[in-house]
Amino acid sequence: MRRTGFVDAVDALGGHDHISWIFDDPADYHEVADRFLADGRGAGHRVLSFVHDDRGGPIDPAEQVRFLADATERALADGYTGLRVAGDATRMVATPEGRAAFGRFEFMIDSYMARHQLSGLCGFNRAALGDAAVAELAGMHPLAQPAATPFRLYAAGEPGVAAVLAGEIDPAGHEQLRAALRWVALEPVGGAVTIDARGLGFIDHRALMQLVGHVRGRGAATVLRVGRDSAVPRLAGLLELRDLRVVVS
Repeated sequence: MRRTGFVDAVDALGGHDHISWIFDDPADYHEVADRFLADGRGAGHRVLSFVHDDRGGPIDPAEQVRFLADATERALADGYTGLRVAGDATRMVATPEGRAAFGRFEFMIDSYMARHQLSGLCGFNRAALGDAAVAELAGMHPLAQPAATPFRLYAAGEPGVAAVLAGEIDPAGHEQLRAALRWVALEPVGGAVTIDARGLGFIDHRALMQLVGHVRGRGAATVLRVGRDSAVPRLAGLLELRDLRVVVS
């Protein structure tokens, strides 16, 4: 079982963990990445460190996932317990088009990580990208630093569940949610998209309508799993969204 939530260190992460690391000084990133990889090596993983140079254009998300999936299978075949990768992706996400492609890749590879022995650290330079961009990127990870992003949308790893939504979404987060929903593939099952929102502390009415409207555009209803102390059932009742079902668990 992998870890999720907010952390301020990369120590003791497991074989499925996926963390973003926001930094202002590249020396900070290198120190953290070295520790992350050393822990993986100690756990018997093959480790890879990527330095991303300027590219001719955005990455191909599916191609990158295939590359890492193949590398994971080779590591296991060679007797390692898994694969652990770390990379500073700042230059790959310097443009809106680059961020969109990388955001799609993040969700796709996170789905793979949830089910296979692959763990990863993605570094993003806040000084180069700005607060809004790093919040969007950090929000695609199960693990992030406490001040990096207000909410996270990431792969569930559970059959029939399209994604996990956790954190808090107020008006300041509407644009970030809009970007995240453009990037992820929320696949309907039986005419509905199920989202695990038990870690969602707050969502305002406009964000909830935005989420449901996005899923409606995919021709599906929205099913939100929430905790017993969630305010979402009451909010959903007030909005009377016919294609939203809230399941309390």
